[in-house]
Amino acid sequence: MSALTIVIIIVVIIVAAALVTGVLAYLRRRRLQQRFGPEYDRLAGERDSKLKADAELTQRERRVRELDIRPLTEAARAGYADQWAGIQERFVDAPADAVAGSQLLVVAVMTERGYPADQPDQVLADLSVTHASSLDSYRAAEEISQSAASGTASTEDLRQAMIHYRALFADLLGEPADAQPRSAASEPAPIDPAANATSENGDAQVAGTLPAEAAAPASTTFRDGDAGIADTQPVMTAGDPVADGASQQSSDSDIREMTR
Repeated sequence: MSALTIVIIIVVIIVAAALVTGVLAYLRRRRLQQRFGPEYDRLAGERDSKLKADAELTQRERRVRELDIRPLTEAARAGYADQWAGIQERFVDAPADAVAGSQLLVVAVMTERGYPADQPDQVLADLSVTHASSLDSYRAAEEISQSAASGTASTEDLRQAMIHYRALFADLLGEPADAQPRSAASEPAPIDPAANATSENGDAQVAGTLPAEAAAPASTTFRDGDAGIADTQPVMTAGDPVADGASQQSSDSDIREMTR
């Protein structure tokens, strides 16, 4: 084998290895971008390098795999939902206290699920692995809480903090540890358009349905970012105290925002 042939083979091997390395790096970056979403862009901007962001986010994944992250039981989830409803009811009379209570409740859920919540920066990094979609909401809520502590937060700021805390709170509740698979029988039955009937006053109604004022939804659906399993929690109606009492006309739209 001539020296030239050996050189060509070596060059081909080097080029092939470089291509494989490049493809693997590209696939890893795509996976991280899809998993972390805006958190990837934020970190890449802070580090001024996508390579550094890739390395740091990969390290976050390794760390979280070593933590004992666990789902809540159904009883725990129901208890936390009741606590949130109680905090929400206090908002009109004591908005700052309600925001402080929601902050403590979110930390309590983090702790029970296994996230070390005693280091704020570290818990943000840990949460980004499985709750990246609600991380910006949590950051915004924490900033408003700091303003509230110094007495510079307005009532509207505090209302926004409740909205932001609720986003992470709902995400953290997730799928219960003792959840059972939903059977086909538990799905709502479809409404047959042919079953429409006419009431005595001439209004068309669907058979078996309630009047509009009696059919208000009693729950809203939460969805865990990883498991994708539906979960039902109490819905906030137009009478909920989180809506600013000074802005009654906008209360319905505010409540719809809180329950998304």
